[in-house]
Amino acid sequence: MDGLRENILISFQGNNLRAEGAEVLGKFLRHNSSLISLTLEWNNLGMLDDAFSMFCDGLSFNQTLKKLDLRNNQINHTGAEELSMALKHNFTLQELDLRWNNMGLLGGRAMLSCMETNRNLLKLELSGNNIPSDILKAIEQTVEHNQERQTLKRDTVNQRQILTKEVQSLKQEKNKQFLNLMDTIDQQKEEMNRSNSRTTTLRLGKLQEALEDRKSVVNSLKSKLQMTEANLALSQQKAQDLEKLLSHTKQTGTSMREQQAKELRKEKEESASREAKLRQELASVHDKNLYYRSKVDELERRCKAQQQQLFDLKQELTDTGAELKIRAMQAEELLEAEKKRFRQSRDDAVVLHQKEVDHVARLLEDSEKATQERMQRLEVTKLGLEEELNRLKVTLANERIHAAEEIQKVRSATQLEEQQHSAVLQDKLRTLAQSRDQAQNQVLQQQQQTGELQAQNSQLGLEIECLKRRIDGFNQELAKKEQQKLAEVTKVRIELQEQIGHLEAELVAQEGLKEKISTLERQLKVQSNSQREMMLDKDGEIASLVEKLRMKEAEILRMREEDAQRASLLQNAILSYIHRSPLNK
Repeated sequence: MDGLRENILISFQGNNLRAEGAEVLGKFLRHNSSLISLTLEWNNLGMLDDAFSMFCDGLSFNQTLKKLDLRNNQINHTGAEELSMALKHNFTLQELDLRWNNMGLLGGRAMLSCMETNRNLLKLELSGNNIPSDILKAIEQTVEHNQERQTLKRDTVNQRQILTKEVQSLKQEKNKQFLNLMDTIDQQKEEMNRSNSRTTTLRLGKLQEALEDRKSVVNSLKSKLQMTEANLALSQQKAQDLEKLLSHTKQTGTSMREQQAKELRKEKEESASREAKLRQELASVHDKNLYYRSKVDELERRCKAQQQQLFDLKQELTDTGAELKIRAMQAEELLEAEKKRFRQSRDDAVVLHQKEVDHVARLLEDSEKATQERMQRLEVTKLGLEEELNRLKVTLANERIHAAEEIQKVRSATQLEEQQHSAVLQDKLRTLAQSRDQAQNQVLQQQQQTGELQAQNSQLGLEIECLKRRIDGFNQELAKKEQQKLAEVTKVRIELQEQIGHLEAELVAQEGLKEKISTLERQLKVQSNSQREMMLDKDGEIASLVEKLRMKEAEILRMREEDAQRASLLQNAILSYIHRSPLNK
């Protein structure tokens, strides 16, 4: 076995190894530090429990073996218990094949108990061992959990490495940029101390524009970094939510789940601490950026305060005067347009009010005419009824005179006729009373409608007064705005006059420097060419940074999708494990 210590892959397939072979293999595994794969298929290592326990002890001390094949080795439940104890201490073995042995129920339980602590075993084959299906499913689920955990660890490690590399590269690039900027600023300081000329001011203006462009680029980079930090925070929140779900399921489950949750929490705390360190470093970098920017701003202010040109200021004065005139014209046009709009709205409101009043008056006149016509009709009907009554009275009197002799004979008939006539007359009187009541009700309703229309007229009058008051308020506000604009214009004029006085004084001071400008122009041309080349190089660097940021954004999106998929897979696996676990059954 001494000649095999440096081998990586060893196969003893079908060699009928028994007790002595198991002891030798145990010693070999205890002292070996290079073996990765070991195949022991078709042997008899599990015939004696003591010899197989020696083999398991050697396996527990080995720290390099990743793949072990123990198919058809007559391993019983005691051997399975010894093997589970060894796996509890071995954290490097990833694949284990135990098919076609005699472990039984006790051996399956022992392997399940060892899987509670062993998180590195990614493949475990146990078919052909007379183990119940429930235990096999539980072992398969634990193996799947281990696989998912390993993939998550790998992904997190890769992401951390990528982020650290990117942060380091960004730090280096930013440091280079700041150093270059400080060098250019120092050179510009020296040049400005040597000469104060028009050409230098123009080129400094160009440099300031370039610096502002770079500042915008740096701000965009900062915003993208903030976006990446926000994405990281979202991923952390998702991980915390998943931890809560896992903790809820683990409380209802066994101690195995509790241990898994503890380890996950430890790993996440480590990742959070690392991310906090990275954030602290980023914050320090941001503070340095702000400090350098403050320095650059101070230098720019000094340059601007010392070397302003008179011609540019005169142009600015003319431009500001033209702009003020244009603004005054625009303000006057706006005031006229608003006045026209208010007048039109007021005229429209008055016209609408007159139309509504006319309409209401027409309605009132129509209703009054209708009521008068109804009253006339009722009076006509009353007159007709009175005439009929008079006629009936006359006929009755004539009949009484002519039929006085036949009263006794025709009393019964006359009484009946009188009763019938009286009933008819009573009916007619009732109908007349009902028609009279209806006419009175209609008159009352019309009076109510007229009252409502009058109330509406009063409300409309109040609304018109409110609109007039608003129009007056708007006019007052417009007058105040005009006064404010005039005051601002006067202030601006005074300030411009003061600036003109200062500029004239500076002109008198700068006339003595014109002689020195001719000698410094040549030097400034050479320096401008070198600065242009530097600007082109920096633009190329900025473009490369933008491309890198785009690539990082794409990677972040991909990482989000992978995190979402893994979270869904974890939830599904946990739910399936809960449904399939023997506790739920």
